[in-house]
Amino acid sequence: MQISKVPEISHKDASLRNIRRSDAAAWYDYLKNPEVIRHTSWNLSAAKDLLPQFDAYESNAPDTPIRLAIAIREEDRLVGTVGFHTISSINRSAEIAYDLAPEYWGKGVMQVAAIALCQWGFQQAGFNRIQATVLETNSHSIQLLERMGFEREGYLRAFRMVRGSPGNFWMYACLHPDIA
Repeated sequence: MQISKVPEISHKDASLRNIRRSDAAAWYDYLKNPEVIRHTSWNLSAAKDLLPQFDAYESNAPDTPIRLAIAIREEDRLVGTVGFHTISSINRSAEIAYDLAPEYWGKGVMQVAAIALCQWGFQQAGFNRIQATVLETNSHSIQLLERMGFEREGYLRAFRMVRGSPGNFWMYACLHPDIA
């Protein structure tokens, strides 16, 4: 689903925009890096493997995933993504997911992007709950979620396949401020 009013972020170098099919090569360019996917469940062999994702992002059907590009302002070049999947309008919930090119790690880009998307999710999409599942080995993502105010709720054994092996994940969640 495309967002009509994309949230703005306060990062000096980056902005958010709707993701485009033309972003597939830049997205794959960093997703093929073993250090980027080491702590994720991505399993890609080429940029074309991302194309089914774009079909979902372009759909207007209820509860379709949302993905935004994190782009360098001056170049409008994708360097990361942040979005929601497993959206449930009935339960007013969604799961956040994100990734970022390594040259932007540790620069505050993902934190401001993810916070902006969560605020949009609570204020515009009407979510009561935003959750995240994170591979138990992904300490950087765990730290990010905790800095954003997500709380650890449980341990999910063999929750998702990670390049052919069952992976154990932590479940985190953040509730709408009026509910929390």
